[in-house]
Amino acid sequence: MSRAIHALDVVLRPLITEKATRLAGENKYAFEVRLEANKVQIKDAVEKGFSVHVTSVNVMNMKGKPRRVRGNRTKHGSNWKKAVVTLAAGDKIELFEGV
Repeated sequence: MSRAIHALDVVLRPLITEKATRLAGENKYAFEVRLEANKVQIKDAVEKGFSVHVTSVNVMNMKGKPRRVRGNRTKHGSNWKKAVVTLAAGDKIELFEGV
């Protein structure tokens, strides 16, 4: 049984990349979220945190990238979860404007 996560602790940070900026034109925004979070928790967190209406949430588990350490050995970075949130028509998040 998983512990309840507070709504404001679900979203870790917004993702500001070329692809995420392009998606913002389609009213979609990308966030890094906690590994334990599900779609319903992500939807509630974005709606409460940014005062918008979310129509859908897509979630992806991203694998950590391999890093070369001390010669020929490799280690992997941490795995993380990405969420792409689609907002209702007319809603937008001002955090991403002017980026």
